[in-house]
Amino acid sequence: MEVLVIVLNKIDLLDDLMVEFNNNGIRGATIIDSMGMIKVLADEHPEDIPLFGSLKMMLNENRPFNKTIFTVLDSEKISIAMDCVKKVVGDLNKNGVGIMFTVPVNITEGILK
Repeated sequence: MEVLVIVLNKIDLLDDLMVEFNNNGIRGATIIDSMGMIKVLADEHPEDIPLFGSLKMMLNENRPFNKTIFTVLDSEKISIAMDCVKKVVGDLNKNGVGIMFTVPVNITEGILK
């Protein structure tokens, strides 16, 4: 088993992603509100943000937060879930879209098969 972690910057796509997961047999996920380090620094220590970064934050002020999604899956379902993310969100290698990664899970309790 693995946990797939997705940090979704385009939060308006969250509902579409959950529908795509459900349509592909991905039935459980936990979603939390989150924010990136740059947002925290811009709010608390604006002097530490270079001018270009400050301008970028001002332009993206309507999107200061993101969603972090966790889902624990059998290893064979990871690629299905990642394909769902790519289908809905697009190219994660583009700046500001989001990130996704997996972490091995050794022991679980409370996860129904």
